[in-house]
Amino acid sequence: MKKMTLTSKILISLISGIIFGLLLFPFKNITFIDHYIIGFFLKLGGSVFINAIKMLVVPLVFISLTVGSSAIGDTKKLGRIGIKTLSFYLFTTAIAITIALVLANIIDPGNGLIIENINRSDTVVNNSKSFVEVLIDIVPSNPISAMAKGNMLQIIFFALLTGMGLTILGDKVNKIKNLFDQSNDLILELVNLIMQFAPIGVFCLIATTFSTLGYQAMIPLFKYIGTTLLALLIHVLITYQGLLYLVAKINPIVFIKKFIPAISVAFSTSSSGATIPINLEILREKFGVSKSTSSFTIPLGASINMDGTSIMQGVAVVFIATAYGIQLDMGDYMMVILTATLASIGTAGVPGAGPIMLSMVLTQVGLPIEGIALIMGVDRIIDMNRTAVNITGDAVCTLIIAKTEGEDISGEVKTKLI
Repeated sequence: MKKMTLTSKILISLISGIIFGLLLFPFKNITFIDHYIIGFFLKLGGSVFINAIKMLVVPLVFISLTVGSSAIGDTKKLGRIGIKTLSFYLFTTAIAITIALVLANIIDPGNGLIIENINRSDTVVNNSKSFVEVLIDIVPSNPISAMAKGNMLQIIFFALLTGMGLTILGDKVNKIKNLFDQSNDLILELVNLIMQFAPIGVFCLIATTFSTLGYQAMIPLFKYIGTTLLALLIHVLITYQGLLYLVAKINPIVFIKKFIPAISVAFSTSSSGATIPINLEILREKFGVSKSTSSFTIPLGASINMDGTSIMQGVAVVFIATAYGIQLDMGDYMMVILTATLASIGTAGVPGAGPIMLSMVLTQVGLPIEGIALIMGVDRIIDMNRTAVNITGDAVCTLIIAKTEGEDISGEVKTKLI
């Protein structure tokens, strides 16, 4: 028999945890159930898993971003193409998470889900700061202190600066580069180890939620899925196709028809890296993009273009904040946009690190990381779709760059769209 995948185990744990929690719900006030089943066994399994995730947030963010930014430094070799590509990816990422935040606030997927069993002192939302204070606070006066306190924007800034320094020094610091590469491999392996216990953690956390809330937790969860998928669809059809038509003059219908094979691979594998070969083939064979352009933009996009993940993070932030009764203000939303956009440089291509990277954003705005359990079990459904969005963005960026560089690409609109 084929070995069961981790995704299957998590899904089974999610369903089992919901059923177990609903079975406990009528008996939650019984001392044995409340103190020993919910208060000890379920709390122990869930809390240990959450602490393990928290443990890796800072080293994962710092090391992966340093490695990622040092690689991005090579874009200088391609001059203006590198600047255009990086600007496009960061710009669309900011748009993506903005769409998610706006849509989530309109639909309010967490409405009706009230979770009260948390320590408010651990989840106080950051005090509002002026825009200039936010910008000043990005630069750490003490990077070690920033890491100890978990100040993500400061950690991101220091990591990006470190990566740039490694790129500038080149061969002089090969040993340090190798150390970061090896450290990155180590952190990813630790992520894999911790994720092996995800089924237990998800079961305990979800069972705790449903044992205290009952059936009222079901509808908000479905609303979260629907809101995220809708935001992904809007981003693909309006942001991507709008830019594609306005800048590259390519008919969106023609693009989608030609690009369906790559979308299918992304949807089935949930891996941007796995779609690189077919993405390159489609852009070169069906659109006529040059090898020099596509060979740069597509691999880079697979590494840093995280629009789909940013959308998930935006909806999740609003969902979790509402569920825990925590009010976010405009400053908090700006912080989410800034953090998720900057973090996109090092987030992509990190296997199993989705929940950990989301915990980074939650930490930055003072939301409880325990809320990840509410969405972790259904993340596979969203992951398939957000990967398709990510690789679509890679292709759109490539076509736009090719057009602005004067390449003769096929699929261009010769007449106005009807």
